[in-house]
Amino acid sequence: MTTTIRSALSRKAILSICVLALFTSGIVGVSANSAGREGATRGTGVHSYTTKFPLSENPISENGSWAGGSNAGAALFGDVQTTPGFAYGVNEPTKYGDPTAILTGTWGPEQTVTATVKINKVPTGGCCHEVELRLRVTISSKSITGYEAYCSVMPDNPYCHIARWNGPNGSFWNFETGSSTTFLADGDIIKATATGANPTVITLYKNGKQILQATDTGAAGGGNGPFGPWTTGNPGIGFYDDHDNNWKDFGFSSFSAIDIGNVR
Repeated sequence: MTTTIRSALSRKAILSICVLALFTSGIVGVSANSAGREGATRGTGVHSYTTKFPLSENPISENGSWAGGSNAGAALFGDVQTTPGFAYGVNEPTKYGDPTAILTGTWGPEQTVTATVKINKVPTGGCCHEVELRLRVTISSKSITGYEAYCSVMPDNPYCHIARWNGPNGSFWNFETGSSTTFLADGDIIKATATGANPTVITLYKNGKQILQATDTGAAGGGNGPFGPWTTGNPGIGFYDDHDNNWKDFGFSSFSAIDIGNVR
């Protein structure tokens, strides 16, 4: 009986130590800074980040958690800025120089990105005004590669697409299967996932319902040569407005990203 009780107590003590270790390592809990909440599970390779954009920053940084599109060349790609509770575009230096921000660090390839749409004023008029989720994105000199799942925020011009960014400014391909004549309104939840290697599969959701999917084998498309499939890179956000400069009209009020695998 004494041996049985001691064994039970030992197991209980070991369990308590394991639970404490989970919280301190970020498996159950997350470490928080003044801007976002980030956690990493080193053992299983789960990496996550959540923010409601509490700071006023141009470009967004959140204690070094973000890198901007201008890192590829300020004359080519724009950045993302924030005011408390709102992330939106800064500028668009070229026709396809979408304001871009991606999370820093090393992220695994199996990624899920989610954001809440915020509309301060519904855009009208000519095309286009878009909110974008980014997956497996790499920013380097004069190049941005990766995937973009995006939707219009214009009720009179509804559409969503999934694009592969090939690197050079303006080189991209909308490669989804099927079509979607929908748009995003204030409070809508947009989510996108990246899975697989070759092929890579990108899936886009609106309010929890799948609306588009695309499969990338690295084939040529969109008038461009073969690129990808992209198997590494980081999650992020972006915006597009080639009609006016009213960036504060639309953006995101919250953002989260999670991966599985290859966190160091």
